[in-house]
Amino acid sequence: MEPQGSVFIATSKDGFIADVNGSVKWLDECQPDEEVIKSQDCGLSFEGYISSVDAMVMGRKTYESVLQLVQPVGPHPWPYGDLPVVVLSSNKDLKLSENIPKSVCVSHGSPEEVFSFLQQKHGAKNVYIDGGGTIRSFFDAGKISKVIITKVPVVLGNGIPLFTKDQWKQLKLESNKEYGNGFSQMSY
Repeated sequence: MEPQGSVFIATSKDGFIADVNGSVKWLDECQPDEEVIKSQDCGLSFEGYISSVDAMVMGRKTYESVLQLVQPVGPHPWPYGDLPVVVLSSNKDLKLSENIPKSVCVSHGSPEEVFSFLQQKHGAKNVYIDGGGTIRSFFDAGKISKVIITKVPVVLGNGIPLFTKDQWKQLKLESNKEYGNGFSQMSY
């Protein structure tokens, strides 16, 4: 059986995953405080989600954004542990950092080729898809079966959209939960 792709991502209220410069620093400015987190269930957590997948595919720009946060340059360890991760890039000369696990590799393949690789090499069944262009291309290839979006209480007005208008029209809302802190989480 072919792996199932899913998305777990935050967007602004107006559907952008990054500002016009590709930055997600706006996310740092609108994190719920500890009291909000303790006082209410804020939906599926990233930790809960990541424990449900057995592989990940991310685009090069997402990889580079994560890499800026990773030690020794950044303040954090590689956030995905030993999870098999495929970094998609059209740059055939892309070299991975020495600071990340050997379970991370680069591919220039199509969504079908990447899923086949993850299934054959890692036995992947549930694959986390991340990064705007990567999400859109896997969606168009019919490789995404679940989308979980946490909307953050900020309006960017412009930026990098999660989906095109036509892609949004194809999604079917399964659940929507609003939280008192301005956050909401939708599953499609």
